[in-house]
Amino acid sequence: MTSSRAAVGASAVVVLGLICQEVGAALAVTLFPAVGPIGMVTLRLVFSAAVLLIVFRPSLRARSRSDWMTVLLFGLVLAGMNAMFYLSLTRLDLGVALTLEILGPLVLSVVTARRASAWLWAALAFAGVAILGLAGASELDPLGAVLALGAGSAWVAYILLSARTGARFGRLDGLALAMGVGAVTILPFGAVTTGATLVQPGILLLGLAVALLSSAIPYGLELLALRRLPASTFSILLSLAPALAALAGLLILGQQLSLWDWLAIGLVVIASMGAVRAAARAARPPVDPTP
Repeated sequence: MTSSRAAVGASAVVVLGLICQEVGAALAVTLFPAVGPIGMVTLRLVFSAAVLLIVFRPSLRARSRSDWMTVLLFGLVLAGMNAMFYLSLTRLDLGVALTLEILGPLVLSVVTARRASAWLWAALAFAGVAILGLAGASELDPLGAVLALGAGSAWVAYILLSARTGARFGRLDGLALAMGVGAVTILPFGAVTTGATLVQPGILLLGLAVALLSSAIPYGLELLALRRLPASTFSILLSLAPALAALAGLLILGQQLSLWDWLAIGLVVIASMGAVRAAARAARPPVDPTP
């Protein structure tokens, strides 16, 4: 009973982290008129890097060239993934953009599963995308869709590099360093496109709020949850992100979605959960039948 309660509590923590992320994304959209998407990415990465570097204070000594190459690639992927996703939000509703973005991790789960049944989940996901493009979002912006799908591809690289970084660095040291690389990479672009507006006190305060909601708080909550929750269950809960993003877009940004949109998002969420479960089953070691 105690373990089941702990699992329920950990699941609630994961969902709370997802809510924070989507509220942070919605808040970021409200800042686009002032700083633009690249300026917003700059604020998010700079503040997230500052928080992570201060909290974890990663050691820079005794690191190999391979360690630094991993961190460098991870940071570049972080910058690219966030830039493409925020640029897609200038053309797509939040829920639609995240639904397209999550196709990247979903495809990775299908490939990892190496099961025929996993391709059924992929077919269900692409059916959802077809509905989204043909019947749901009748004015689905092509460039916005390409940017969201590009962010999904970068998300796959993020997952792979995150595992590689975690194997080389303790705690979140590698993530903190990679976030610093991403911040340094995007900063010149943010400064050029936004100018002095980027350092106005009010903008900086809102940028800090976005960074905390989108990165620092969710990362902390996920660390707490993973102590009591299997990785497979954690991944399934992350599949709820498109639905929560659509709700955040509706409640905070007033982005109305049709029934077709909600059906498409629901299909992608279900397909993502199924693909994650298939991958988790494939990863289990075979049972030895001998006594």
